[in-house]
Amino acid sequence: MPQISLVIFDIAGTIIEDHGEVVSAFATALKKNGIPFMEDEVRRWMGASKREVIRHFAEQAGRNAGQKELVETTYGCFRAELERLYGERLTPIAGAASTFAWCKKNGIHMATTTGFYREISDLILEKTGWRDLFAANISSSDVSQGRPAPFMIFRAMEATSTEDVRQVINVGDTPLDLRSGHNAGMRGVVGVLTGEHSRESLQRVPHTHIIASIAELPALLERQF
Repeated sequence: MPQISLVIFDIAGTIIEDHGEVVSAFATALKKNGIPFMEDEVRRWMGASKREVIRHFAEQAGRNAGQKELVETTYGCFRAELERLYGERLTPIAGAASTFAWCKKNGIHMATTTGFYREISDLILEKTGWRDLFAANISSSDVSQGRPAPFMIFRAMEATSTEDVRQVINVGDTPLDLRSGHNAGMRGVVGVLTGEHSRESLQRVPHTHIIASIAELPALLERQF
């Protein structure tokens, strides 16, 4: 079996702590624009393209007239609120830096994929000082369809010249993260419990491993891969 050459990380809830910023930003934007929603359903969409999430709730509410304008206005509100929240607080997951250092020491490329748009992922990576650690940073705005489609993963593989899915591990904290890794045929589809989803929730979707956090990833790679 080929050696692991690339690890792809989700961002919110996987390498930075999730304090409910995304759900809060959605709630603010949807309420402000008169789109009904349930918070539990918003959580089920965690990891997806944010514009696609808003479009889903607008369609669910039957807001077909002027829907495109409504989606874009709501998306603008979401972006402004999320950037405000992340501007106030941004906390790396404990052990993230040591995991990144281990990957680098062992010659493993790293990349990020995220349901965030480019500007917010750039903001996070700049504030954490991690931008130069990753060989590729792929956001939902870089592909035609976000998770659970595997396109962001394939873009990360392309950017790192990784040809074989058996050399790739995908790591994330949401069911959509795991489904996208499964759809891409990744050798490792690893769930972490540092987001808003429980072990039971992650176990319901295809995966290879579930660990407490990315701090445990080096030991998993040494033991299982």
